[in-house]
This record gives sequence, C-alpha cells and structure tokens, in this order.
Amino acid sequence: MLKIPSSLDKKWQTLFKQEFSKDYMGELKSFLKDEKKSGGKVYPPQKDFFNAFTYAGFKNLKVVIVGQDPYHGAGQAHGLSFSVPEGIKIPPSLRNIYKELNRDLEHSIPESGNLEEWAKQGVLLLNASLSVREGEAGSHSKKGWLTFTQQCIDYINEHKQDVVFLSWGLFAHSVCAKIDTGKHCVIKTSHPSPLGATKQGKEFCAFLGSGCFSQCNQYLVKKKLTPINWDLHPNLQLI
Repeated sequence: MLKIPSSLDKKWQTLFKQEFSKDYMGELKSFLKDEKKSGGKVYPPQKDFFNAFTYAGFKNLKVVIVGQDPYHGAGQAHGLSFSVPEGIKIPPSLRNIYKELNRDLEHSIPESGNLEEWAKQGVLLLNASLSVREGEAGSHSKKGWLTFTQQCIDYINEHKQDVVFLSWGLFAHSVCAKIDTGKHCVIKTSHPSPLGATKQGKEFCAFLGSGCFSQCNQYLVKKKLTPINWDLHPNLQLI
C-alpha cells in the first residue's frame, strides 16, 4: 500500500495528505497494487518512492532538479533523480553532470553516483514519475505521478521564495513552465544525456559549458542563502 512517510516534515505532510485524498491518487494506488500482483518488477523499491522529499525538507529547500523517470535497471533507482546507490555504475547523464561540475567549479569527479549529500543540503532531486516498470521507461508516467509531482512543483512555487530550479531538457522546461521567475530562479539548459548535452536552443544553452552550478550558487548568495556544496569529495584534490 502506498503510504505517506512519517519522516516527512510538516509542510510536505500537508501537501501529501491533500493529494492522497484525491481520486487520481486512488487510481495510482490501485495501479501499483495490480503491478505487484502481476509479479512485474517495479523500481525503485516502494520504501524509496519518496526519498527526494525525505532528504530535502520543505523548510530547507533551496534547489530543485527535475528528472523524468527513475532508472529502470536493477539496483539503479533509489528515489533521487539522476542518482544511483553506492557501487552502481555511474549512468551517462550523471557522468556529464560530473563533467560540467569539474569544468564549472573544478570539483573532482566522484567514483560514486550517490547524490544523497546534495539532497541533504536542500536539493530536491525530483523525478516527475516516482516509479517505473523494469526495462520500460515511462511505463508509470501517465498513471498519476505526473499530476502528483506537478502539484509538488506548484506548491513550492506558491509557498517558497528564492528557490533555484535547474531545468535540464525540454521535459523539465515544460514542468517548470509556470514557475514565477519574480520569486524564483529558473536556469534552463539542454539535458545532460549524451544526446542532448551539447545542444542549444533559442531559450536555453547547452548543458556542457552552461555554468549552471556556479549560477545557482551566485543566486543563492545574492539572496543571502548558504550556497550548495556540490563537491561530493571535498578532501580530494584534482590531479
């Protein structure tokens, strides 16, 4: 059964209770129950569906990074967009994220793809869909998750101030389309995937070379907020 995690802070609890009472969420619960009965594998494990919210409390939320779908291979997804658990091979998009971090902020490239340290600092690593069927990208996206996560984005837009939205790729651009840029900062680039990382459009720059991490921190400092320490290995020196 899909449940609201007791570890969520009060603001997230308020939003979750509001959304869990709606018909679409009841339909999503039924769908997930049927998936389990069918014996198909679903990622991440259900206990990890809401990890992004558990790690990044609403009060301390500073940055939102929107992904599209959880990874759909065994052991990859753990409820944080673009992140994989310790010991799992770093996916191509995350490799490019690390590449831009190295270029932009001269941080060493980590051996691990686990981004929990970012989340603990108030970076909401939010996939638009919070579950997926094994080997089938997008398989759960139209079952209610997109409605739920859009409500989360809208809630942040309304109830927070000075949040940075790192909007990578056309899908993320659409999710962040209604953000009030008078209250928040939206940094639009192409997607960090190998197919998109060097592309640019009329309203966005290529991810590689964008300087999106330094731009993010400059905005936070301007708003008298503590910047994000993007360095996942602060004690290692670049060789």
